[in-house]
Amino acid sequence: MTARNVVEIEGVAIHLAHPDDLPIRWVGQSDVLRQLLAAWSVVDARDLPMNPRLLGKPGVGKTTLAYAAAKAIGRDVWIFQATMDTRPEDLLITPVVDRAGAIRYVASPLVTAMVRGGVAILDEGNRMSEKSWASLAPLLDNRRYVESIVAGIKVRAHADFRLVTTMNDDASTYEIPEYIHSRLQPQIQLDFPEHDEEKAILAENLPFSDEAILEYVTAFLQRAHAADERWTARDGINLARYALKRLAQRGGDAKAAVREASAFVLGEDALRYFGP
Repeated sequence: MTARNVVEIEGVAIHLAHPDDLPIRWVGQSDVLRQLLAAWSVVDARDLPMNPRLLGKPGVGKTTLAYAAAKAIGRDVWIFQATMDTRPEDLLITPVVDRAGAIRYVASPLVTAMVRGGVAILDEGNRMSEKSWASLAPLLDNRRYVESIVAGIKVRAHADFRLVTTMNDDASTYEIPEYIHSRLQPQIQLDFPEHDEEKAILAENLPFSDEAILEYVTAFLQRAHAADERWTARDGINLARYALKRLAQRGGDAKAAVREASAFVLGEDALRYFGP
């Protein structure tokens, strides 16, 4: 790690993380992008940015939206993947024993974004326990700092720091306590895209696919959405990608390849939503 990635806070050397640099671009649903950017904006020197949460089913593009919004305002991005095992120290600063046997303190992606003035994406935040959320409470109101017990320091957020949390709408998550809910505002709901937007998402991710496969998979996804099924554009991308690999391997009919791929990628239940 270079000296540039080490900062001193209250006399303690803190090693920072590298930002995430991903080749992704937001396609469609421009309204939700503007809603997120409005939440991060400040309208007066006395104003503060908000801490929005993006809600929606797994695979609708919440993380992609957050990343694209961060790039739209020219900020580096640090992504923290929350899990049910995430501890408060994982979110903040972790002590690590180096090769010389000394303790060094390593900042999480979230704390690094705070120090650098970047954007932190707390991905799938409602998989974390209340204990972990409690460690972020002062960061999410007008105090804008965190306290690391293990390093014995208080870390204040850079004025350019922005935070967004993504939350899945499924049964494998924790209920977030009300005092945290009130700090994670506004709520921005990301729904399934319309036909043309969904097809554009597939084309963005599979620029080497022919038009017929993109249209066939998009039509499948739209029927599934209308029936309130769980499959998203991400499933459609995986489905089309596998179908294209099978076609490259052995040739044959494109629609038949998509239906076959569906059985492997999504399961037999998905077949009823395909057209002829």
